[in-house]
Amino acid sequence: MKIAIVHDWFVNPGGAENVIQAIIDIFPDADLFSVVDFFDDEQRKKYLIGKQTKNTFIQKLPFAKKKYRAYLPLMPFAIEQLDLTEYDLVISSSHAVAKGVITSPNQLHVCYCHSPIRYAWDMKFEYLKESGLTNGFKSLIARYFLHKIRMWDFISSHNVDAFIANSHFIKRRIEKSYRRDSKVIFPNVDVNAFSLQIDKDDFYFTASRLVPYKRLALIAEAFSKMPDKKLIIIGDGPERDKVEKIASVSPNISYLGYQDYQTLKEHMMKARAFIFAAEEDFGIVPLEAQACGTPVIAFGKGGALDTVIDKKTGFYFYKQTADSIIKAVNDFEENHSLLLEPSEIRAHAMKFSTEIFKENFKQFVLEKCEEKGIEI
Repeated sequence: MKIAIVHDWFVNPGGAENVIQAIIDIFPDADLFSVVDFFDDEQRKKYLIGKQTKNTFIQKLPFAKKKYRAYLPLMPFAIEQLDLTEYDLVISSSHAVAKGVITSPNQLHVCYCHSPIRYAWDMKFEYLKESGLTNGFKSLIARYFLHKIRMWDFISSHNVDAFIANSHFIKRRIEKSYRRDSKVIFPNVDVNAFSLQIDKDDFYFTASRLVPYKRLALIAEAFSKMPDKKLIIIGDGPERDKVEKIASVSPNISYLGYQDYQTLKEHMMKARAFIFAAEEDFGIVPLEAQACGTPVIAFGKGGALDTVIDKKTGFYFYKQTADSIIKAVNDFEENHSLLLEPSEIRAHAMKFSTEIFKENFKQFVLEKCEEKGIEI
């Protein structure tokens, strides 16, 4: 059985690349394809077991390494030019265009969907706002291309034989966008990289890239109104000035900027609770916190509903407002006794390990191969 694995792009490693790494472990003889590949040797060795990839013509276009996203309007056409006719099984890992590869009725195409193209569907208006494209001629052009990409995204979804969603939130988004059913298989999280710590210090913690939808400035605003509660923030990004400004006038808030991975882990282990205010497709960081035995106070939408158990491994708040976060923190302190022990919180996080992902993913794919009559 010949296998092809198609990924959107190999540029900056993240959660999607961890999934690819696990899939390659399952199918080490598979060939790899992507729109562009700018991994360095170290990244290629870690995530792709040193494999080279076959890429689209966008790889060779001017400034593609730094400006590859600018070629998004070309990506649907580009991905369709990848010739996969010699493969029996095609596995796509897609949050953009990878699922759009063309396959025949004799081939099996399984898509692990991190999300339908967010900025073409329900997050379109947020994307336009953050990009400064709400008005004017550029806005009109952007809206036109997003419309065309959305139409292509829907049409190309019918070329997938079986969808896997990375959360129940994405399962609903796939159903809404594509009118297709999907199997939920949670992505792998490197929970073994985090150690259990029973005794916690008296501070709250949050960490992320400082971009608007992560809502770290909102978390800082909430804690500025709770001067008796200490908050430590790690991260860097476009909203740094906003977070620094709030921290500078709030003695209880410590903003540490960018820190190395070990420092982040140490704070996560020691924190009384981790604060998570984003609406994520899945959300890996809350599970990393729970792997330390650290409870999570999370926005009760999106992937957090799969990863945080309310009043057991953490507490939810249901509005992205400072008052809602304040109420959740107070509920956490007043009802702390409802939470599981740190060792039990960690046990919950271990259900999202790489080993469990690989077992579930392999079983699903092999079942679909059997249904299709493809010899394994």
